[in-house]
Amino acid sequence: MNYETLLFDRKESVGIITINRPKSLNALNEKVIEELDNLFDQVETDRSLRALILTGSGEKAFVAGADIAAMAEMDANQAHEFAKKGQALTRRIEIMKIPVIAAVNGFALGGGTELALSCDFIVASENAKFGQPEVLLGLMPGFGGTQRLARFVGLPRARELIYTGDQIDAQKAYSWGLANRVVALNQLLDECLKIANTISKRAPIAVAASKEALNDGYDVAIDKGLGFEADLFSELFDTDDARNGLKAFLEKKEYQFKGE
Repeated sequence: MNYETLLFDRKESVGIITINRPKSLNALNEKVIEELDNLFDQVETDRSLRALILTGSGEKAFVAGADIAAMAEMDANQAHEFAKKGQALTRRIEIMKIPVIAAVNGFALGGGTELALSCDFIVASENAKFGQPEVLLGLMPGFGGTQRLARFVGLPRARELIYTGDQIDAQKAYSWGLANRVVALNQLLDECLKIANTISKRAPIAVAASKEALNDGYDVAIDKGLGFEADLFSELFDTDDARNGLKAFLEKKEYQFKGE
């Protein structure tokens, strides 16, 4: 896989995607969005991949925002199209069958926070900074920040961050529930790989069903969410992984899940 703005590596069943525009602090533009979309096309057909890690190149930034120079040239119609492309990308990450972990190294501002929010969860380096500073430019979040941030940190905190454009550090992001863990920068990728490798050893169909139930049931009435859960739970009993996993447990044996 050769891309102009991305690097892709894999460690056994874990894929590592690095946004590679260090001179612009990995800012998002249409090329990055297009290449991520193309890469996800390939990832989704590779059944040997069980988890993804998404990060940025260098030590300064995960993604420092959208490319301001590119946005400065947009009219309202072009901006609408750009927002829809960014929203489609973040939604694609959100509903992808395999988990995606955001390894946030440094600045995750504007579109960077929005990209991280679309992942299943965030592991942050100690130098990470989060924020939605769009109002400082006369704009507002456009890649899902007004919708997802409140779901992570609650409506009042989301309002404060979006209305002020202020940044928060990794420890505050952790205390607010935005980041699951905070680690030293030189330990960030290893920590994410440790989590991803654990996930990769679990039954992939069961992980995918769990992700679907969490996503679909999070903001609906509890009875409807429980219905989603029961349907997905019962469907797993038709999989080889469930049959063999239950049998192996009873026989006190280990079973390597095959995703079947």
